Amino acid sequence: MRLKSAIWVSAYIRRCMVEGAYAVVRRRGAEEAGAIFVKIDRLDGTADLYGPAPQSSFDEPHPGDRAFMACLKAQPRPNEEAEKYLARQIDFDPDIWLVEVEDPQGRHFLDRVVG
Repeated sequence: MRLKSAIWVSAYIRRCMVEGAYAVVRRRGAEEAGAIFVKIDRLDGTADLYGPAPQSSFDEPHPGDRAFMACLKAQPRPNEEAEKYLARQIDFDPDIWLVEVEDPQGRHFLDRVVG
């Protein structure tokens, strides 16, 4: 069984803070199962962006944990590119969550990043 999005986001923000990175929820999505995107602002005008990995990247039919993948072909990219990508995602699905992490080292603290 997968954690509700709201609980996962809360735990993720705590983890970022413990690791010494500042993290905030920029956009609240659906409490139960909204897609979660994580933007890593490197504080130099560039960012990394991670979003939900497609179901085809899972070995099991209904995984209990969340997997993420890089949304931009090459990372880091200029902040504007990440913001344009996010705007398209919000137009497509207004129930997404957006967590922004400020970390000059680009650490994402995501347990499972695929592809």
